[in-house]
Amino acid sequence: MRYGIVLFTSDRGITPADAAVAAEGAGFDTFYVPEHTHIPVIRAAAHPQTGDASLPDDRYLRTLDPWVALATIAAVTTRIGLSTAVALPAEHHPITLAKTIASLDHLSGGRVSLGVGFGWNTDELAHHGVNPAKRRTVLREHLDAMRALWTDEEASFAGEFVNFGASWSWPKPIQKRIPVLLGAAGTEKSFAWLAKHADGWITTPTEDGVDDKIALLHRVWRDHGREGTPEVIALAGKPNPEQLAQWAEAGVTEAVFGMPDRTTDEVRAYLGRLAGKLGISA
Repeated sequence: MRYGIVLFTSDRGITPADAAVAAEGAGFDTFYVPEHTHIPVIRAAAHPQTGDASLPDDRYLRTLDPWVALATIAAVTTRIGLSTAVALPAEHHPITLAKTIASLDHLSGGRVSLGVGFGWNTDELAHHGVNPAKRRTVLREHLDAMRALWTDEEASFAGEFVNFGASWSWPKPIQKRIPVLLGAAGTEKSFAWLAKHADGWITTPTEDGVDDKIALLHRVWRDHGREGTPEVIALAGKPNPEQLAQWAEAGVTEAVFGMPDRTTDEVRAYLGRLAGKLGISA
């Protein structure tokens, strides 16, 4: 089982580049950042953790652009994977987002994976012109359109929400397939979407019954004719050896830990202590 780090980016505290250098030096495998383009002040959407319009952390208002953040990381690291937990492709035009992600994969030497979500903040989606009732379809079309741009010499796409004629777009990603990871609650409906359109699952921060849900995911995966097994990225709290061993046995492929909203020196020290508890090294 691999180990990753997620930084809830903001315009204060440690920078993504500094945090990723420390994480890579400590031996972690992947570095994740989130995305919110903005947070509407007046919202009907309830946050999944609070159950109402209140937010559990003011960093939701202050998140950095994920692709700019990951580009700064790519420039100062050599090994650590670059990913999102999670990005919101439905809020972007797929032609321009495909160019951004392909450029990052090209310049980083093929280190990118794409964690995506449907978007709990339906008011944010609506500001981007996305009908919340259609967000799963919009996400699917945006992913399919980007994959066409990443793989086809002359790419085109015709859908309900995305349409463009034969086009050239380079660079192509170094990887033959950018891995897509769905961050969503572990339900059969989400897993059916995942089995059709993605390569793995990122658990939600409050997910329970992970072992049973992984078994469900594996069944749905097989029922849709997918070969092998999906990636499973589990968001963890404090390192618990018994839980980590149980997760590994159940099929978790990577456990991901958050970082405190502290100073640069404090975060670096935390990463060193965490690596020691996990028994990993550079």
